[in-house]
Amino acid sequence: MAQHDPGAGDPLSLRGVVPPTVTAFRDDESVDYERTAAHARFVVDRGAHGVFPLGTNGEFPLLSGAERDRVIEAVVDEVGDEVPVIAGVGAPSTYRTVARAEHAESVGADGIVVVTPYYYPLDHEGAIEHYRRVAAAVDLPVYVYHIPSKTGNELSLETLAALAEIDTLAGVKDSSKDVPWLAQAADAHPELTFLAGSDSLVFTGLAVGCSGAVSAVANVFPELVVDCYEAYDAGERERARELQSDIFAVRDALKTGDSYMSGVKTALRMRDFDAGPLRSPLRLADDESAAEMRDRLRDLDVPLEGV
Repeated sequence: MAQHDPGAGDPLSLRGVVPPTVTAFRDDESVDYERTAAHARFVVDRGAHGVFPLGTNGEFPLLSGAERDRVIEAVVDEVGDEVPVIAGVGAPSTYRTVARAEHAESVGADGIVVVTPYYYPLDHEGAIEHYRRVAAAVDLPVYVYHIPSKTGNELSLETLAALAEIDTLAGVKDSSKDVPWLAQAADAHPELTFLAGSDSLVFTGLAVGCSGAVSAVANVFPELVVDCYEAYDAGERERARELQSDIFAVRDALKTGDSYMSGVKTALRMRDFDAGPLRSPLRLADDESAAEMRDRLRDLDVPLEGV
C-alpha cells in the first residue's frame, strides 16, 4: 500500500481534501440551511473531494439536535450525489450520539464522524463501549475524530488498536497535532484511513500515512489545499512542500483577531461568500482585525473577490 492510499478497510476509500464545512447563520443566529448547503457547494465546485459537516468549523456543540439533523440533510441534498458526505454526529453521551448517527444514516450520509466524548473523562473501556454501540446502531463506516485539545480526552495507541477491531471502524480524523502518535497509528493500522486534521500538517500527514486532510483553510481556499494534495499525490513533493508553506501563511492570516473560526467566516466574506456570524459566544473578527487580515491575504497568492 502506498503511504497516501486510503485504508483497505474503508468502504468510502476517503482521500484528498475534505473541508469541515461551516454552518451558516442569519443575523439573529438562527441557522441558514440554504446557505449552509451553499458552502458545501462552494468547496465542492472548487475541487474538494468530500465534505465533513458538523465538525469544529461547523460549530456543532452550539447547535441543537434538530438543527444538526437539518444541517446534514441540507448538505447531503446539495452535494451527496457528487462527493462523500461524512457527517459529524458526536456528543458527550453515547445515547445522543447514537440518535444523531441513526438520523444521519436515514438521510443518506455516506459515513459518520464520531468525536471522542467530551467534558467528562473517558477511560479505555468507556471509549471502546462508546464506539461499539454507535457502530452497532448503523450500517455506515465510522471515523474516529481525535481532538484532545477540545475534548480533554486523548486516545492511547492501545485504545485505538482495540477500536480498530470494530468491523465498521473505517478511519481516524486526527487533530491531535501529535505527529509521532499519528505516524505510529497509521503504521500499525494500514486497514484504516487516516486524515490529517490540521492545516499545519497537510504535507506531513501525507508523508506519514494519511490519505488526505480535513482542512479549515480549504473552507475558504479549497483550490490551494487541493493543489497541495494533488502535487503530493503526483509525486511532486517539492511543489507540495511549497504549497504547504503557502497554507502556513494563509493559516496565520486567518488567525488574525479572535479565533481561527472567526478568520474562516471573515475571509469567506472576502470571497463574496457570506456565511453570517458565528453563534454566540463566538464572535467574528472586529473591523480592525478584518482589515489586517485582508491586507495579509492580499499579499498572498490566493483568490479574493472585490478586495
